[in-house]
Amino acid sequence: MSRDEMATEEYFRGPPKDVEGMVSLKVDNLTYRTTVDDLQKVFDRYGKIGDVYIPRSARGSRGFAFVRFFNKRDAEDAMRGLDGSRLDGREIRIQLARYARPEGGRGGGDRDRRVDDRRDDRRDDRRRDDDEYVSYVCA
Repeated sequence: MSRDEMATEEYFRGPPKDVEGMVSLKVDNLTYRTTVDDLQKVFDRYGKIGDVYIPRSARGSRGFAFVRFFNKRDAEDAMRGLDGSRLDGREIRIQLARYARPEGGRGGGDRDRRVDDRRDDRRDDRRRDDDEYVSYVCA
């Protein structure tokens, strides 16, 4: 199976069934060629990973990712050990994710709908067209 076929297969996996209690790290400053597998290899040495999510648009990676750990201490160790390190020639920045990922990997979430619903619906449609979900579930 080619790398593109594997990436396409990953789009349809979605997040693990039970994400309660997992801790998510946001990884910034990734190259557009960094893959889920690359991130798993780097973060795996710090503990058991629940999944890796790389938001993508029609143009490819957006340059950041989320790595979700089962254990908070493992996530904190990874953040301390990898923040400022180099991956694919870039210095990556890692922090605890501030917000939970929206269901299905798309933008949106619970929002105050006092603004014009039609405008928001059009914006959500465009976002849905651009976003693709990439997730690697570790067994």
